[in-house]
Amino acid sequence: MGDRRVARRRLRALEGIPILRVTPEAVTLGRRLIRQGPIPEKAEVDALHIATAAVHGMDYLITWNCGHIANAMMRSRLEALCRQAGYEPPIMCTPEELAGE
Repeated sequence: MGDRRVARRRLRALEGIPILRVTPEAVTLGRRLIRQGPIPEKAEVDALHIATAAVHGMDYLITWNCGHIANAMMRSRLEALCRQAGYEPPIMCTPEELAGE
C-alpha cells in the first residue's frame, strides 16, 4: 500500500488541471502512431495518450511510462508523425526531467 500523505499531495497538485477529451482526431492520430510508428498495437492506450495531448496542443506530456512515451529511441518518430498529421507534439518527459533533477 502506498503512502496516503504522498497520494493526497499528488491529488492536490492536480487540482484545477483540466481533463482532456478524447476526440475523433485524437483517435485517428493514435491509430497512426501505431500503424506508421514505433508503438505496438498492445500499447494502444499509450498512443492515445500521446495523440490526445498533441491534438489539444499541450506543451508537455509528463509520464513515468518510459516504455512507449518518454522514450528517447521513439521520440523523434512520434514527433514526426504528429507533425505530419498537422499537430505539434508535446515534449514527452518524466517528472524528474521537467524538474531538472
